[in-house]
Amino acid sequence: MLAELLFEDARGLAPRITALRRAIHAEPELGLQTPLTLQKVKAELADLPLAWREGPSTTGAVAVLQGAKPGRSILLRGDMDALPMDEATGLDFASTIAGRMHACGHDTHTAMLAGAARILANRRGELAGEVQFMFQPGEEGHHGARFMIDDGLLDPLPDAAFALHIMPNQRHGLLASRAGALMAAADELDIIVHGRGGHASMPHQTRDPVPVACEIVSAIQTLVARRFDAAEATVVTIARIEAGSTHNVIPDQASMRGTIRTLSRERREEVHEALRHLAQGIAAAHDCRAEVTITEGFPPTINDARAVDLAEAVATELPDGAFERLANPIMGAEDFSYVIEKVPGAMAFLGVAAEGADWAGCCGIHSSRMIVDETALPRGAAYLAACAAHFLERGWE
Repeated sequence: MLAELLFEDARGLAPRITALRRAIHAEPELGLQTPLTLQKVKAELADLPLAWREGPSTTGAVAVLQGAKPGRSILLRGDMDALPMDEATGLDFASTIAGRMHACGHDTHTAMLAGAARILANRRGELAGEVQFMFQPGEEGHHGARFMIDDGLLDPLPDAAFALHIMPNQRHGLLASRAGALMAAADELDIIVHGRGGHASMPHQTRDPVPVACEIVSAIQTLVARRFDAAEATVVTIARIEAGSTHNVIPDQASMRGTIRTLSRERREEVHEALRHLAQGIAAAHDCRAEVTITEGFPPTINDARAVDLAEAVATELPDGAFERLANPIMGAEDFSYVIEKVPGAMAFLGVAAEGADWAGCCGIHSSRMIVDETALPRGAAYLAACAAHFLERGWE
């Protein structure tokens, strides 16, 4: 089978994939500007027949491989940015830059995508169609995919799109996904309760915003549990509450910050409206005023059912292949959602826990101690390459 051949190709490239991953890991970059990372990618792929597209908004780039004959088009995506946190892994190739770490695996995503590009370029004569390799910065809350789309780097849009995300606390080599909602929309919630401050010994002369804020926090939990169907998960978390300056002063205002996670456009809009109504109504009942600001983040990541079927077919054709259909979505968020809003496609998770490890107890993504078993990376590169080869040859069959 082709997937087996591509896996053998990937195994042969394992040293290159690992070396690129480690080079990126040692010099992490943040946000929409990741020039060193892109430079490393371009150097690794310099000998391949790729046409590069770049735009003004980010250091993102799309490398285009044309097959020997015309046909369909497919996009494969890897993200390049790191997180603003210190690393505590003790690895020989740990971050050399204080306050930055590849704790979400984007270094591995980029290295696997580069591996897939080399695998497919070496088989260019067998391909009918076009493969776009999307090297994207700014995934960690910076909307990098949206900027690249707005810059026209995906024009004309491909016919399909696939991406991988590693999971350190998932069984080694396991590929997992689901049709429909895979990950949530992530929006920021800010509420400021405006009252009237005064002396803490005479609260009746004030309009104390602190108990009003506390009432709003409690009411949000009831709102989620009683207004929305539990079969479609909704999460609203107030992660910060701040008010006052000392023990004997009632402040003029209290502020709250949190996150809203929803799994559909419709639920997202309903929750936003309900939160505004709730906060403003409770504040008004206490002769205060609530200012509610909702900042939209990534939309929900909705996998196309045909793409997940293709992903499963490819994954199970790989040697020792295993694929799991996830029973439930994950309430984290992912800006690959911007791509598959426009193009049918799917994201899958690749388990990178060490062989035989207690994978459920491993440090997860965004941990300062996150460790990746790099022997799983060739499987990821082969999976991406096989998704592209399968789609170019057979479409959604």
